[in-house]
Amino acid sequence: MNNKILMTVFVVSLLLCGMAIWLLQPKPRQEAPPAVIKVEQLPREVLLYFADPEGRYLVAETQQIAGCAEDSDCISKLFSALAAGPRGELLPILPAQARVLRVELREDLVLVDFNSAFVHAHPGGSVPELLTVYGLVNSLAVNFPYLKQLQILVDGQPVPSLKGHVSLSRPVMADFSYSRAPQSGTAQEQINE
Repeated sequence: MNNKILMTVFVVSLLLCGMAIWLLQPKPRQEAPPAVIKVEQLPREVLLYFADPEGRYLVAETQQIAGCAEDSDCISKLFSALAAGPRGELLPILPAQARVLRVELREDLVLVDFNSAFVHAHPGGSVPELLTVYGLVNSLAVNFPYLKQLQILVDGQPVPSLKGHVSLSRPVMADFSYSRAPQSGTAQEQINE
């Protein structure tokens, strides 16, 4: 009987030592889920091209657009700011009803998709069409120099032109010659000045 008691005490001691070791071992730390870091996007200053007060050429105006993480979002906001119009005495280049539906980047090409008001509400005429097209592409190029071409879509489809004066069947590249006042007078008058 003495052996039985001894054996029982031994087994109970082993169990108690095992429990003590188990309880005293450091527990693996449970990793807290990574904290979500919300980066506040600061407003971005951009140059937007609008028509001069007489509607003859493009003039740059500085505006702020909301901050954005992706270039496609920034470009969409840039075109939306153009649709919202100038802040000062300049003239808008897009109809007030024009809305950006989608912007897609393909290497150095940007596809911008406008609603049908972009065409239907446009006043037409060669100069207003030139100012609209080159106001868009010049605003894009000056703010995103690595983007070289703009393809304009309306309701997801390519359009041949706005109102028949400027071809939109292929991508358009920036042309800053529309940002200067047209030359007035004859060449002889300019030489004599």
